[in-house]
Amino acid sequence: MVDDCGKKKRLIWLDGLTLDQFGLKKQQPIRNITGINFILWPVGLDQAFRFASSDNSRYKNGDKARKRSPETTLKAPAPTSTFPFSSLCLSRCALLLNCNEGKTDYRARIRLINQDKNKYNTPKYRFVVRFTNKNIIAQIISASIAGDIVLAAAYSRELPRYGLEVGLTNYAAAYCTGLLLARRVLKMLEMDEEYEGNVEATGEDFSVEPAETRRPFRALLDVGLIRTTTGNRVFGALKGALDGGLDIPHSDKRFAGFDKEKKELDPEFHRKYIFGGHVAAYMKTLMEDEPEKYQLHFSEYLKRGLEADGLEELYKKVHAAIRADPTIKKSDKQPPKEHKRYNLKKLTYEERKAKLIARLQALNSAAGAAEDDDDE
Repeated sequence: MVDDCGKKKRLIWLDGLTLDQFGLKKQQPIRNITGINFILWPVGLDQAFRFASSDNSRYKNGDKARKRSPETTLKAPAPTSTFPFSSLCLSRCALLLNCNEGKTDYRARIRLINQDKNKYNTPKYRFVVRFTNKNIIAQIISASIAGDIVLAAAYSRELPRYGLEVGLTNYAAAYCTGLLLARRVLKMLEMDEEYEGNVEATGEDFSVEPAETRRPFRALLDVGLIRTTTGNRVFGALKGALDGGLDIPHSDKRFAGFDKEKKELDPEFHRKYIFGGHVAAYMKTLMEDEPEKYQLHFSEYLKRGLEADGLEELYKKVHAAIRADPTIKKSDKQPPKEHKRYNLKKLTYEERKAKLIARLQALNSAAGAAEDDDDE
């Protein structure tokens, strides 16, 4: 469709929905309906909405669907007006907006959350890993019709509590975060003693074996939009969750140390990454070649007295501390006594009335003083 200015307009086809489902007649104007302003208009969707009748979206007696009737075509209102939508329409419009922003890979998501109907609404859990500039986020999430539900979560910013205060976004920190989440969710479900996982990290591939009583907690890896290259940090978090006792379908082809030609994983190389060996090697190289850059780049390490040779022992202590107490600890930070306000406080009716009376009195007194000056 092309408007008067020659610009192409995008159309949204809502098949299978009739005008009667919205309580509208074909000639009735669409007004006073909510949902369009904050979902569609900010992204510049100046388009018409076509509501196809149920007869147009079905095949009857082997014939093709009938052509869409022009009477069922309704133009979008002006940007200042609003539009009535059912929950189905709102979800589809929100889906379109997220696709435009590129936040979600829906092709991958639909395969991760699809559940067999004979499972009777059993949650299908995902092991979600996301990275920011200063933090690693790991969560156990299940999808529902109302939205995603987070069962448990772990963050690399919690690691200072276990003794790791620096390097909170590298491969070793990702392993610790995955381990923390695995032990936390198993303790929450009272399965931590039954499934201890791989207590000593050797770098070898590990898969938990089912016990006699309860099956292991199963989740699917959700990497989002990240590139799944060999040695990516997301697989460090995966390895931590596997060693922590979770059952996650995986392959060792993307762990750090996998040789593509030999088609096998080098456990020693992988173990080096788990215990921060790659960071230690870089520290030693930088110390010899560029001492000034070493002082600047690893200043936080030096403040805490951490050296290249002591990183492995540090990570071993962190792993042991995580297994000892993986529970969530509430923050000791006190809430602010007074919240900052960036806008004016809304006055009550009585306050507005008193303020108006005061202004009128001030104006009357000023006018009276001016008259007295004129008389003099």
